[in-house]
Amino acid sequence: MDLSWQTVLKAELASDSFRDLQKFLAQEGIKESVFPEASEVFTAFAITPFKEVKVVILGQDPYHDHGQAHGLAFSVKNKTKHPPSLRNIFKELKSDLELEPPVNGNLTAWAKQGVFLLNVVLTVRAHQAHSHRDQGWEIFTDAVIRKLGCGRDHLVFLLWGKSAQSKEHLIDQQKHTILKSPHPSPLSAHRGFFGSKPFSCANDALKINGQVPVDWRLD
Repeated sequence: MDLSWQTVLKAELASDSFRDLQKFLAQEGIKESVFPEASEVFTAFAITPFKEVKVVILGQDPYHDHGQAHGLAFSVKNKTKHPPSLRNIFKELKSDLELEPPVNGNLTAWAKQGVFLLNVVLTVRAHQAHSHRDQGWEIFTDAVIRKLGCGRDHLVFLLWGKSAQSKEHLIDQQKHTILKSPHPSPLSAHRGFFGSKPFSCANDALKINGQVPVDWRLD
């Protein structure tokens, strides 16, 4: 975790709820495979310092198959098959900005430009989606969203799906741009994610507020 985040989240990292979460994860790690690897849980916080965040993309929890999750929401490691939600994100990227889907689904290049790829829950048990829900991550990530909403100006929040949109009340809508659409999963993408143009809309909002737009190209 970058020092800027350690400073901003000092109280949360020292809280009883976070200590309880750490105990739960330690116990899980003894008997279960947990993704991402412990060294990668805070990848988003390591790559995108607090003061460099421009866009927040909020996911639910990490991919739960081997070799996929590495601490960035919706991203997978290099040479890993693209999960369905990521394929749909790339379809919308092509429709919106005419950018061809990349070979690799690693979104680190976005994170390095200030796109904070945050999951509501940062870990998961192998092959069991939502298995680490209600263990304390939500308390922590709600605090993260509040810190960004209060401590920064003119951010763009991309809230895809009901889980992400349930966090809207944590964001100061007078200071920030909120772009909402259905989740990019195959179950909901056709209900309005496709055609929502999140990438160009995010860049338009950044430019209006005098910020450098994101180069959404990958590979």
